[in-house]
Amino acid sequence: MSYQVLARKWRPKRFADLVGQEHVVRALSNALKEQRLHHAYLLTGTRGVGKTTIARILAKSLNCETGTTAEPCGECQACRQIDAGRFVDLLEIDAASNTGIDNIREVLENAQYAPTMGRFKVYIIDEVHMLSKSAFNAMLKTLEEPPGHVKFILATTDPQKVPVTVLSRCLQFSLRNMTPQQVSSHLAHMLDVEGIHYEAPALALLGRAASGSMRDAQSLLDQAIAYGLGDVKEEGVRAMLGAVDRRYLFSLLQALSAGDGPALMAEADQLAERGISFDAALSELSVLLQQLALAQTVPAALADDEPERDTILALADAIAPQDVQLYYQIAIHGRKDLALAPDEHAGFNMALLRMLAFHPVNAVAESAAPAKPSQPVQRPAAAAASMAATASAPAERGMSPAARALQAAGLANSQAKPAARQESPEPAKAEAEPAQPEPEPARPAPQPARPSEPPKVESRPEPRPAATPPAAKPAEPEEDEREEEEVLDSPWQQSGGDELPEYAQMPPLEDEPAASYSFDGDWQRLVADLGAKLGAARMLAHNAVLKSWSDKRLALAVPESFRHMSGRDYQEKLKAALSERFGQPVELTVTVEELGMETPAMVGARQRQEQLAIARECLQNDPVVQQMVRELGATLLIETIQPVQE
Repeated sequence: MSYQVLARKWRPKRFADLVGQEHVVRALSNALKEQRLHHAYLLTGTRGVGKTTIARILAKSLNCETGTTAEPCGECQACRQIDAGRFVDLLEIDAASNTGIDNIREVLENAQYAPTMGRFKVYIIDEVHMLSKSAFNAMLKTLEEPPGHVKFILATTDPQKVPVTVLSRCLQFSLRNMTPQQVSSHLAHMLDVEGIHYEAPALALLGRAASGSMRDAQSLLDQAIAYGLGDVKEEGVRAMLGAVDRRYLFSLLQALSAGDGPALMAEADQLAERGISFDAALSELSVLLQQLALAQTVPAALADDEPERDTILALADAIAPQDVQLYYQIAIHGRKDLALAPDEHAGFNMALLRMLAFHPVNAVAESAAPAKPSQPVQRPAAAAASMAATASAPAERGMSPAARALQAAGLANSQAKPAARQESPEPAKAEAEPAQPEPEPARPAPQPARPSEPPKVESRPEPRPAATPPAAKPAEPEEDEREEEEVLDSPWQQSGGDELPEYAQMPPLEDEPAASYSFDGDWQRLVADLGAKLGAARMLAHNAVLKSWSDKRLALAVPESFRHMSGRDYQEKLKAALSERFGQPVELTVTVEELGMETPAMVGARQRQEQLAIARECLQNDPVVQQMVRELGATLLIETIQPVQE
């Protein structure tokens, strides 16, 4: 006896044997049980999801000798002949080969005659969208009002090409693609019955490679059995499919989590030496990163029988959740960029380097790198004036035209005659001996009349803080002269005008170093005091409870739902914030357990709900609101009431 391929040998014979099409099976089974049978059905879906199989099972259900039933016996003559493809009242038409009107007219001429053996004449038209427009028009009348003994079952992979006039005459069922888990589970059942040894990861690979088609999966399984000489092993299936061994991907992610660039590039070179497709490598890496995100966010959703569960959980603890999300985006976009890269190896390496560039270690090192000290450079006076004017442009935007002119004059004067730099001039001395600018050689913009006098400023400058008065108080200058004196008496002018103003040079103000902090065990108040200083560790602090504490040691616990917050990165950030608050290094431990206590986030949520209840109660009991409801028929939308945030 010749060998029969698995796809034909394991074609379902009953509705109960179908995989992944429960919605179609339920509708057809109920229709058969209630005898509510339509005269035309349209089955749509991609290849290998069971369109022709469902059509044949429905034909058996209609013509089984035991009666019209959802469970044909499979033993009577009609059932056996339909399974063998020899039933005279079942006509299977390939519309891809019989596209013309003559073919359809010849078929439909026989529809008026009664069936020879069965209860119904069943016409199965496969790939019906391939029919010509004239062929569709020829079958419209028969399809709308066929004889009572005729049933049409149409199947297509492209329902958009079927005319609306045909769609409106049929009951349409859309068949879904099967999930990789459904495919691998059915393949395992087949191999158990066949007595063939297999490895579960190998079937998972076949399930993903099938892309939702059971027939494709069965064909690949036939190929895998032949490749492995009767065994289905993961190594053989990977070699057959050209898939990437996940051990290489684990090594890549381990090097990436450690921020080890040389090791990362070495692993990429090993993939190239093994001749592995880099497109497939990025695809498998995306699948693995998706599993890591699943393990971090919803650990219970990770299958218990996952062969690499322990390794996935270890990597999930080593890589921060936000980094996993970023690496996933880089991987899927890296696949699209492979076609634009000089070669696939370079494109793959660039994707890995992009991931490495966003590693927390590199980000911290870049932010912590000390700024290089600037060396004084001798340059001409005109160039120095131009650079200083450019650098101080943002600060001058809010200044009046007169102030900008005076500053430009002071800069030119200081370049011509550099003054001796004073570290911290006393206010009284500076006021007694103000620097007098020399007449500037040229002005960049036309000046108003009276070039010897500075233009008047529309807004009066704020008075300077009072300084120690001199022995003899000079006469009060006029408004224009006082403004010029204040501008020229600025720290920038006193420094010689060779550098930027002091307010531009000064570094941003920082908080004073915190004194020793006395902690009384109120974790919620401590978290509130830290506030924005927590940064990325805010989620960990707000969803943790304090187990125990001492002078330099704190023990926290987070519930199982926030396990991903207990990672190393979050702990280090929270530890840094606490050490800064306490004024000394702090030891921090975070465990995952349920303590039956409220976290700061829970307390905040409870308080917000209490405030919301009070606000809604106050508004409901308000006399004005009650009068409007009573007299005007108004409706109070309770869900829109929110407490006022103070």
